Amino acid sequence: MMARELPVWRSLMYVPVNVDKFIDKAHMRGADVIQLDLEDAVPVGEKDKARTLVEKAAAKVRRGGADVVVRINRPLSMAVRDLEHSICPDVNGIAVTKADSASHVRLLDELITELEEKRGMAVGHTRLITMIETPDAFFRIHEIAAASPRIVACCIGGEDFALNCNMQPTGEALFYPKQHMIIAANAAGVMPLGFVDSVAGFGDWEKFRAMVRRSRDFGFLGAGCIHPGQVTIVNEEYTPTSEEVEYAKKIIQLDREAAAAGRGSFQIDGKMIDIPVVVRAQKLIKRYDAIKAREAMTISAMKG
Repeated sequence: MMARELPVWRSLMYVPVNVDKFIDKAHMRGADVIQLDLEDAVPVGEKDKARTLVEKAAAKVRRGGADVVVRINRPLSMAVRDLEHSICPDVNGIAVTKADSASHVRLLDELITELEEKRGMAVGHTRLITMIETPDAFFRIHEIAAASPRIVACCIGGEDFALNCNMQPTGEALFYPKQHMIIAANAAGVMPLGFVDSVAGFGDWEKFRAMVRRSRDFGFLGAGCIHPGQVTIVNEEYTPTSEEVEYAKKIIQLDREAAAAGRGSFQIDGKMIDIPVVVRAQKLIKRYDAIKAREAMTISAMKG
């Protein structure tokens, strides 16, 4: 596994970069990331204009402390033009749509490096999310997820993936591809993003919350949001609960006591606790602390 520092990106809210009313309110939604969309949300005839709006929009939507990611287009000719307008200090990452190989990702990485250098930015400032949306790319997902140190997350683009596989974009149909993606992402040391079911359904909020909670159990660490109402639920459900935190702290403390007594395992409430359980508790506390640090930064940004 490649060691890298991963951001806290629980909720990534899609906002079409060419719709002013959404841009103006995006910083108030509480999302960890505002994902400025140059792809599906922008009609073909508007794309040339839309990419010129990115830099100004990025500065506006990050006022509430959110990071900014830009979802770019394929084919490569469009991606290059998108990047030329998107690599700037106020953009933290690029969502690479229809990533199809490690060489494809490395080509974009090279271009991003050139643009960062040209603009006086620190090389590596711009992170990458790789979106797997074709069956061909799926069989190279392990290579794609590990193609660049810029990559911090990976996801299955459910609608496009299902379309290209002649399947319906249901949780059942996409279960195997998404679970495989979670394993590949962890092998590469990056975040798996998404839900076990479709992001498109959000009318029943309690049902949506239950689906997000189940998604976290499967290993997802964040997800795209297409409606502002999803953001709060996603942030809450992708954050360890206070009960989980207290239990994890108890495990860590009892592990110290067991180690001091020369024991490698111990029991809590009739359950055997050994190394994997302790490590899971340590990871939970680390993530909780990172989330709380991010939330404190967001509060500070909103007050400022």
